[in-house]
Amino acid sequence: MEGLGTGRPAGFQGWPSCGLKSSPQEGSLKNLVASFVPDVASSMAVCLPSRNSLKDERKTMIFLQQLINGVSLGSIYALIALGYTMVYGIVLLINFAHGDLLMVGAYVGFFVLSAIGAGPAGMLFAFVLAMISCAVFGLSMERFAYRPLRQAPRLNALITAIAVSLLLQNGARVLPFIGASPRTFPGPTMFSIQLGGGLQISNIQLIVIVVSALLMLALNYIVSYTKQGKAMRAVSFDKEAASLMGISVNGIIAFTFAIGSVLAAAGGILFASAYPQVTPTMGMMPGLKAFVAAILGGIGSIPGAMLGGYILGIAETLTRGFISTQYADAISFAILIIVLLIKPTGLLGKKPRVKV
Repeated sequence: MEGLGTGRPAGFQGWPSCGLKSSPQEGSLKNLVASFVPDVASSMAVCLPSRNSLKDERKTMIFLQQLINGVSLGSIYALIALGYTMVYGIVLLINFAHGDLLMVGAYVGFFVLSAIGAGPAGMLFAFVLAMISCAVFGLSMERFAYRPLRQAPRLNALITAIAVSLLLQNGARVLPFIGASPRTFPGPTMFSIQLGGGLQISNIQLIVIVVSALLMLALNYIVSYTKQGKAMRAVSFDKEAASLMGISVNGIIAFTFAIGSVLAAAGGILFASAYPQVTPTMGMMPGLKAFVAAILGGIGSIPGAMLGGYILGIAETLTRGFISTQYADAISFAILIIVLLIKPTGLLGKKPRVKV
């Protein structure tokens, strides 16, 4: 019979080859096979992936997954950073109480969702009520804390902003219906959506990314195409000239505080949904990181704040995935130091005009 005694069946055309180089383990397997069927070993390529290729593929998947996580986290930072950069662009004030508006929005969402549930209608109502509440807080802060100090040295307004921040944090702690104890945020039920190749995104991350993008597009439309937005740009460029042209400078500044507060409220609900725990001090660290994002992108630049938020979120999640979770917070402030040393105006910032 044809092929008898040759170790291969009749009509055999050769064993398939994967085109891969053999590893030491694969070589030992060939030798083992050769001891029983010599002709098979001479033509067979064992199709086993190498360890290095598996490690590289695993690192790539981890990188892509952390990239998705970073975009989600960066969306929240970008929303908060927009409030910092708009207020600074108008009145040259770093509103350190802005991060605590995130806490106010999160608690409003907490009480709304606890009362009516975390369905689509409940989430929508929570967003609307939180935005209205934070807008009222922002307008009150501007009217009673910052407007009287507008002509005072900038250090006075900065110290006042820190005082307002501490007032909001400690005021929430002593309120009987809030208290100092952490509470679990009743957000939507989390489930994962498979993207293929082992990548996944949760429904909460998808909501964060989509809602943040819609709010940023809405802000861009307001600033670029509405009368109030054009007035904001005019006041940012020159308050005195804008006032002479009939623009209400006080009204535009108040409008800017309200818009920034609305974005912080949305950021608070999104942040509490992604990290479902609310405390009176929950806005401190995200607020500081959003401030770093605003500096990174260029304080006073709206596109820069968005870019800085995404860069910071991705840098933080990559640090968690490849280095250590202990350095995730430190990397934000390391980026701040590096940016201030190399490019103090930020990535998209411009040098201030000097009037002579």
